[in-house]
Amino acid sequence: MSTGVFPRHQQALEALKLRGRYRSLIPRAGHDFSSNDYLGLAGSDLLRDAATAALARGVPVGAGGSRLLRGNDSEHQVLEREAAKFFGTEAALFINGGFTANLAIFSTLPQHGDLVLHDALIHASTHDGMRLGRAQTQSFAHNEVSAAEAAIAKWRGEGGTGQIWIAVEAVYSMDGDCAPVAALADLAEREDAVLVLDEAHSTGVFGDQGRGLGQDIAHQPNVLSLHTCGKALGVSGALICGAGPLIETLINKARAFIFATAPSPLNAALVRAALTELGENPARQAQAWDMIHHAHNEAKAHCGLTGFETQILPVIIGDDKHTMAVAQALQAKGYDIRGIRPPTVPRGTSRLRISITLNSSRQVISALFADLAGLMENSR
Repeated sequence: MSTGVFPRHQQALEALKLRGRYRSLIPRAGHDFSSNDYLGLAGSDLLRDAATAALARGVPVGAGGSRLLRGNDSEHQVLEREAAKFFGTEAALFINGGFTANLAIFSTLPQHGDLVLHDALIHASTHDGMRLGRAQTQSFAHNEVSAAEAAIAKWRGEGGTGQIWIAVEAVYSMDGDCAPVAALADLAEREDAVLVLDEAHSTGVFGDQGRGLGQDIAHQPNVLSLHTCGKALGVSGALICGAGPLIETLINKARAFIFATAPSPLNAALVRAALTELGENPARQAQAWDMIHHAHNEAKAHCGLTGFETQILPVIIGDDKHTMAVAQALQAKGYDIRGIRPPTVPRGTSRLRISITLNSSRQVISALFADLAGLMENSR
């Protein structure tokens, strides 16, 4: 198609190129430091064998329809029962993915007159869900529980009487820091609020057997947790876990669930296998943390970088073009590292997002930070 057909779009694309923000799809190559496959399950023999076994017992590849029609397979329902038990909740709902799950939650559960109070760095999917919803929305300073408490007091003082929903991520995907989950749970309890905890980047990595940072509060009726299946679990889809009435409301009213073809039953079978692996093989999680701690140590030793908490190590560079140049230099050395730019992160905070997974090795991690140190020194 001629580029002249859509001149405004072409001009916008050219502007992105000039600012160093143009995006394109590139094939995966080199050592994995960019995926969310934290436990190395996505390409594992364990999931290959589970797929073979599931197909052999007749599990369908496709669902053929929405869950409320013919698409509801027994694999979906068994997974939901097993997931609710594993994560310690009353019920669970398997849905197509984490983005879709947040669309469903925030466009459906908060009602007119309610308040969705969200962390300033909450994921884009939550923002899109809130835009589709009917509740009032307000942000609070990142990880500042006192700011959330003050916002609630102000809202109530102005006459707010509806349900409050506090939306946070357990581990923030671009900053790699952890939410103060216990303090937020206490706040939700004091204010009769619902805590919506997105465990996308903590599932499999944090908590006993990888149950996430909210494992101790997940059973409470005022906690709704989201566990995505396409990151540490190595498959795809998402599990919304919480009180029965909330899950039933989603089944009955969430357009992102009702009008979508159901996830593959084969996919559900693979998620079951991944959850079984978490429960039966704690060594995998322990190995992941050995690699994470090694990365933290090497980042400090070679580059003087400190303050990391999780498997996600953000290296803030600032300038968009410079960030992409460093990322490309590392790619040329054999490391799959991507530059992250606005609007994914705030303006002026473009960064390398280094993700530590079991797809790498201690030796490669050490080499990465040695090479990064050289690039940082040359750029001064």
